[in-house]
Amino acid sequence: MRCKRSLFAFSLVELSIVLVILGLLTGGILGGQSLIRAAELRSVATQFQQYNTAVQSFRDKYFALPGDMRNAQAFWGTAHATPATCYSTASTSTATCNGNGDGWVYFDTSTSNEPFRFWQHLANAGLIEGQYTGVLATTHVHSTTTANAPRGKIANSFWFAHDWANVKGASIGDTSFFSGNYGNTLQLGSFITDYSPNDPVLKPEEAWNIDTKLDDGKPGTGSMVVLASAGLSTCTTTATNNPATLTADYLLSASNIACGLLFRGMY
Repeated sequence: MRCKRSLFAFSLVELSIVLVILGLLTGGILGGQSLIRAAELRSVATQFQQYNTAVQSFRDKYFALPGDMRNAQAFWGTAHATPATCYSTASTSTATCNGNGDGWVYFDTSTSNEPFRFWQHLANAGLIEGQYTGVLATTHVHSTTTANAPRGKIANSFWFAHDWANVKGASIGDTSFFSGNYGNTLQLGSFITDYSPNDPVLKPEEAWNIDTKLDDGKPGTGSMVVLASAGLSTCTTTATNNPATLTADYLLSASNIACGLLFRGMY
């Protein structure tokens, strides 16, 4: 006599429970990602304020800018006695190079890599965390890695210090940034091999949010402006760079990562 096999299947109630659980898990993951991103965005303002305060404290104590300081070696030791050689001598301790003391943080091959000694001097003074080599990473003067510049909280982002007025400025016709004299600038962007962190890290709406909290909410005016390596039209409502377009707005309808940040004239 043959026995009948029992057939098992999920009931509609059981399927509904499974679907609810999957929905909760998906919602939890998406909600968690939103919370993580919100924390990353808040960290931009926090880190900027931290570094800005550190620079002002450094200036008050040493009467100089970090990186540009003429007598840094008197405080922290000498990486190399010959200035032109000190320029490319990495530090594994507090030993460092003097800057030229002209008030601008930029590359001067006769003295030092001031934009990278900038972070080393701040760390030597105990004003920021970390240990930095004080020199470029590979072959290009703008190379940036965790060895010579602090990482941002946003994935693959770095902070960079540089005088945009003395060396490059922001000229009319360049479609990556708005025209203006930027002076000593703090920059936040994504890592590029053999270059400064010029790639974008923020959506236009995210950049607008930070700008509104810290500055004037406009991408081309105020102390915080954008750097859009793929073109201003990817981050803002204009594609051209001239004085008439400084009133442009952020391209809030765009959902792509398109904006880097420049905090100009900050030290």
